[in-house]
Amino acid sequence: MENNEEKIIGLPDNAFTELKQGEEYKPLMPANKKIPEANTWSVLWGLLMVALFSAAAAYLGLKVGQVFEAAIPIAIIAVGLSTVAKRKNALGENVIIQSIGSSSGVIVAGAIFTLPAIYILQAKYPDMSVSFVQILMSSLLGGILGILFLIPFRKYFVKEMHGKYPFPEATATTQVLVSGEKGGGAQAKLLIIAGIVGGLYDFVIATFGIWAETFKSTVFSWGQTVADKTKLFFGINTGAAVLGLGYIVGLKYAAIICFGSFLVWFIIIPLLPLLGDATLQILNPAINSAAGDMSPNDIFASYARHIGIGGIATAGIIGIIKSWKIIKGAIGLVSNEMKNKSKTANKEITRTQRDLPMKIVAFGLIFTILVVFAFFLFGVMDFNLMHAIIGVLVVGIIAFMFTTVAANAIAIVGTNPVSGMTLMTLILSSVIMVAAGLKGSTGIVASLIMGGVVCTALSMAGGFVTDLKIGYWLGSTPATQQKWKFLGTLVAAVTVGGVMIILNDTYGFVGKDALVAPQANAMAAVIDPLMSGTGAPWILYGIGAVIAIILNFCGISALAFTLGMFIPLTLNVPLLIGGAISWFVNTRSKKSELNKQRSEKGTLLASGFIAGGALMGVMSAALRFSNLDLSLDKSWTESSLSGILSIIMYGALIGFLLWQILKKDLKNKLKI
Repeated sequence: MENNEEKIIGLPDNAFTELKQGEEYKPLMPANKKIPEANTWSVLWGLLMVALFSAAAAYLGLKVGQVFEAAIPIAIIAVGLSTVAKRKNALGENVIIQSIGSSSGVIVAGAIFTLPAIYILQAKYPDMSVSFVQILMSSLLGGILGILFLIPFRKYFVKEMHGKYPFPEATATTQVLVSGEKGGGAQAKLLIIAGIVGGLYDFVIATFGIWAETFKSTVFSWGQTVADKTKLFFGINTGAAVLGLGYIVGLKYAAIICFGSFLVWFIIIPLLPLLGDATLQILNPAINSAAGDMSPNDIFASYARHIGIGGIATAGIIGIIKSWKIIKGAIGLVSNEMKNKSKTANKEITRTQRDLPMKIVAFGLIFTILVVFAFFLFGVMDFNLMHAIIGVLVVGIIAFMFTTVAANAIAIVGTNPVSGMTLMTLILSSVIMVAAGLKGSTGIVASLIMGGVVCTALSMAGGFVTDLKIGYWLGSTPATQQKWKFLGTLVAAVTVGGVMIILNDTYGFVGKDALVAPQANAMAAVIDPLMSGTGAPWILYGIGAVIAIILNFCGISALAFTLGMFIPLTLNVPLLIGGAISWFVNTRSKKSELNKQRSEKGTLLASGFIAGGALMGVMSAALRFSNLDLSLDKSWTESSLSGILSIIMYGALIGFLLWQILKKDLKNKLKI
């Protein structure tokens, strides 16, 4: 009997490189073949993953402020399930499980970054409240908008820009799915080894705290003295997952991001206190603390980070202007289908490039915006027609404008600056709503729910472009991914709404032992003075805008640079280290073929670090959720010895990565 099953040997050689003139990328699953994708198996498992990971991500995000990316651990579980069930040709099914399941993290981020601010401000405004329906609708409508706004841009980001963006998370997830489908071999073995090493490394940090997750110069007395007197601070996240992320991002973008971070932490933050408290009060009217009493992190959060927000917003506007032809083309595609001009062309589109019909996308957007309007009118704005119209216009315009920014950020660095863009949304919506006469507790709730819709839309746009890039590399049908993403969004929205209310009733967001919810606290701190007339730090936003404009004229990626200004230093430095390792191993030999093989081996190892760290993050979250605290005493975890040990272990991890990449490959007889 003839075996028609094709052996998966790995991604094509041109999967991560720019295509030459006339060159075509051919995915693993051929476009001319019908493959099993959305069926009872994949859809049910995908929905189960959504529910489980939404609950875990919501708890961890509100507890420590970090929402883990669910795509990688879900991909690992999907591969494991298909292996145990001995399913043949399961790659297409696994993509759908991952795509549906990854709705969890993006929906959770949109909800928990904004809506808990309502609970936080209840102490000052006792008449404020938020219901399950409001949380559900905010998350659901935002997620649907994010999907629909992104679909017309899919071809640009995942096909036309092939090889030009690193797509770190998509790369790692794709390697997991490919290695699982291959069912063994050297690549799968390498990925598993790296996943075990990286996962155990990060699990030990997160669960036991044997060494510090973040090395800080302030763990030493001299470092604390320098931070107090000069506001100079250095820190680095020593986790395996972030190191792997840096390797995949590469040196170019990692360096630009880090230079933005260095500008903030080594120049702007030390200089700001020298301006005097009176000047700083002008820069940010909401801050009353003396700069001399503030730590570098406090100065970053109160002043410098706002420069990054202004820069990101401006870089987004610049990106929109530069991408106007793309936006115009996407709108034109919708218009042509509405006029039935591309009916014949659609029949010729290959399976791997087939999106949902643009008619459905256009009507879906119109219908969703009408539902958003009805939700604002009857559920948020106290039946005020003018306020509801203003609200839906603000949400629709900002969500559409920043969809490409979110997708760009994910494509470049794997991090979506959604909280920064949401802060800008809150500021703009608050100013507009106050001008329209909507103030007080009603105005705060309205602005926060509007921010929640935008935050979820941008989070979904960034997350979904990852799913579509994975599908592009592997050969999935985009329309199938897009169709079932809506169902995953619904389940995630229902889950996060219930979990948030339960966590508020159990722990609360204010007082002793309350959930930290750092992003929501930042939103509350921004919106309260705006609604009370204090004002926003417009000068700081303006400085960020000027920096972004100058960078653009210099030909430097303004988005990458300002992302570095917004993201904490401790998360940017490991990107630079990972990027430097990537550059080193890719250029060390004079033999291009050897460099290429080392690069591929490094990508697999880095993907394993990311996958292992993400999966162990879920396990650590599960332990925390069950109130099982296995961490060592704070007297150790916050000590200088713990910090020194973290650097030693980090050095060992880097050594392991370099050794695995550069060691002699006996099978292929590669010589270093």
